[in-house]
Amino acid sequence: MPTAVVTGASRGIGAAIATRLASDGFDVVRLDLEAGDDVIACDVSDHAAVRRVAADIGPVDALVNNAGIWKFGPIESADPDDFTRVLAVNLGGTFNCTQAFGATMLDRGGSIVNVVSIAAHSPNPSVGSYSPSKTAVLAFTRQTAVEWGPRGVRANAVGPGFVPTPGTGDVYDDDRVRAIRASVVPLRRLGEPVDVANVVGFLAGPESAYVTGQVIYVDGGVTESLMTLIPRPADVPGPQV
Repeated sequence: MPTAVVTGASRGIGAAIATRLASDGFDVVRLDLEAGDDVIACDVSDHAAVRRVAADIGPVDALVNNAGIWKFGPIESADPDDFTRVLAVNLGGTFNCTQAFGATMLDRGGSIVNVVSIAAHSPNPSVGSYSPSKTAVLAFTRQTAVEWGPRGVRANAVGPGFVPTPGTGDVYDDDRVRAIRASVVPLRRLGEPVDVANVVGFLAGPESAYVTGQVIYVDGGVTESLMTLIPRPADVPGPQV
């Protein structure tokens, strides 16, 4: 049975990904900051801790770097410690896990899927280093694909759009915000964790054997919807806003 490691797996998108991969036949190892039912405690920003967990688990066939955090605040007043902490978890954690778990795939083959965000495509104001961190993870995904491709390892990214989860309650607990966000999505609904998990399952599995260095935005089309938000004269065909 192939083995998959999923970080940030205790809830939300990470939990959905772990469930999907298990249904696809993977023996799933779930990591998160705190231990729980079938969840191993591991701070992905701690290089030594990640190495210890990787040594205990042994070779893996798929790695999903999903763990991530954000800190709200405008640039002019952002706390430097918050700024670097987000980078340490989102970018540093992806590097730490890729190095420790991904290296076990070298010359054996395997798939790495990094969960980024639509923030990697379109900067999100007032979230400090979150958007820069996800853009950096996307660049790291492409570097991994080029560097490790000759050794049989694929690396791709998935960018969730507007997906309510327990970790985004501060945003989506507001019904008005939910309705407005859904209204600007071309598919006219918010995403669900399973929508992201299904794409991760594809990228982690054999059906995507010739796909690497790519990013798939699971966002209902919102990253491509700029022109639908611009008002048009009533006599010009197209959406009226």
